[in-house]
Amino acid sequence: MKCVSLNKVRVCAFVAAGGLLAAGSALAENLNFTLVNNTGYPINEVYVSSAATKSWEEDVMGRDQLGDGDGVDIRFDPGEKGCLWDLKVVYEDDESAVWDRLDLCELSKVTLHYDRDKGSTWADTE
Repeated sequence: MKCVSLNKVRVCAFVAAGGLLAAGSALAENLNFTLVNNTGYPINEVYVSSAATKSWEEDVMGRDQLGDGDGVDIRFDPGEKGCLWDLKVVYEDDESAVWDRLDLCELSKVTLHYDRDKGSTWADTE
């Protein structure tokens, strides 16, 4: 597992081979979650910013790429507060998708999907 610490978010990337590592249960102020890419396309950048801010924080993927079927474990500093966070992913072709106000206190996994025929991207949360 490869880990990168950026500002308030620590990211650990892993490859899903026959299944993903189980993420811990979401407790109050436990903002950690696993992001899974089931879109069929590589993701080059991932941004996670507090819903209270108007700008994106730094790319938590660094130089890594999140391939289709892969997951990344996103961990926050223990003192980080606030449950509502925005998520933005940028694909290899520079197209992007955004999810606003994800309640990270209530979820532990976000799985991204894309339907090419409909041109729609969505996320399942657990």
